[in-house]
Amino acid sequence: MNTKEKLFSRKSAPEKSARMVETIYGCKWSLTVYQLLANNINRPGEMVKSVDGLSTKVLNQCLKKNLEFGILNKINYPEIPPRVEYEVTEFGQKFMRILDDIEKLQNEIDA
Repeated sequence: MNTKEKLFSRKSAPEKSARMVETIYGCKWSLTVYQLLANNINRPGEMVKSVDGLSTKVLNQCLKKNLEFGILNKINYPEIPPRVEYEVTEFGQKFMRILDDIEKLQNEIDA
């Protein structure tokens, strides 16, 4: 009889993606920004005007985090006055589906 021992190494959490989820959920405005982008509000000035309590400073910090993770893409238009718009990247769309799944899971837990 052939007996093989199966040795498993310790499995650890996916470090980068876990940090990304934690950072995005830690920024209370990220989900709101995604909602704005889904409604074609993609310019920072429009975003600030569309949400009570959202300041330009906080929005810029939030957008910067999302750019660093590759969730959003910044488009600079060479115009006067300068125009900047944000869009969700292909990776960002995948990430947002994961966030939707987490929200569904939370709803099941709450039910």
